[in-house]
Amino acid sequence: QVHLVEFGGDVVQAGSSLRLGCTAPRRTFNTYHMGWFRRARGKEREFVAAINRDGENAYYSDSVKGRFTLSRDTARYTVYLQMNNLKPEDTADYYCGVTLANAVSIPNWKTYADWGQGTQVTVSS
Repeated sequence: QVHLVEFGGDVVQAGSSLRLGCTAPRRTFNTYHMGWFRRARGKEREFVAAINRDGENAYYSDSVKGRFTLSRDTARYTVYLQMNNLKPEDTADYYCGVTLANAVSIPNWKTYADWGQGTQVTVSS
């Protein structure tokens, strides 16, 4: 079992920024691509963003493109999701996961091998 730990969720106002983090064991961090999904109350799980294991390519959903940015900290085995200009519709539980999927399949949650416990983001208007 992979042990992923998310952190950084909070309650903020619209227009604010937050940085979420997902820490993985070293071997996991170096082996897998890592992605973020979110699930709002009453809605389906939604792909947010993903970054490949060497950090060369990042993928974003249209709903967050231009506002969210992924980065990898190789010293801390952590992937960060910088979220700027947050909107109320960004309110959700955010989960990170690991996958070996290719670029086409990386937004598909079914390709992910394991998940963290989630961190809650609430954006008030």
